[in-house]
Amino acid sequence: MARVSKQQMARNREAIIQVSSQLFRERGLNGVSVNDLMAEAGLTHGGFYGHFSSKDELAAIASRKALDDSDSRWREVRHQSHHHDDLRTLVEAYLSTTHRDAAKDGCPITALASDVAREGEAKPVRDVYIDGVKAMLERLASVSDIQDAEQCRQHVLVQLSLLLGALTLARATAGDALSDEFLLSVKNALIGDAV
Repeated sequence: MARVSKQQMARNREAIIQVSSQLFRERGLNGVSVNDLMAEAGLTHGGFYGHFSSKDELAAIASRKALDDSDSRWREVRHQSHHHDDLRTLVEAYLSTTHRDAAKDGCPITALASDVAREGEAKPVRDVYIDGVKAMLERLASVSDIQDAEQCRQHVLVQLSLLLGALTLARATAGDALSDEFLLSVKNALIGDAV
């Protein structure tokens, strides 16, 4: 049996992480088996433990990748925006029908919230998730014009709750007019009726 080169091992590992990042967001942490992940990456189940000690380890690594990808997308959207209002740019992108309909490539904070809530405190994915939530709060604070630190903190906590709640409900009601209503009403609440 031929040995796999170190370069191929690294490519296989990255493929597993990429696939896992998408499938975990699309189906949930417990909605995907190691067999599913490996098959989607075009690899056999037996190779999994050559890359990761456990599915828990992979969940944390794949979640970190999803959060990093999300941050990169935000920077790209912000850079390409014709608006000079970064909050408007963020809200319009986050509460878009495109984002609603593409969970596998969307925000891992929304996609993984209920799964992470069910994970034990010792699971490595929890720390990764909490870091992602904190980064999103910082992103919102960076586009806020509120000078008082405590008022700004309270405001961005509410904004994040509205964004995540609206996207979660819009995904859960997709196919019904209510889904679009959730997106539009929270856009209006966050950035005004000029949406």
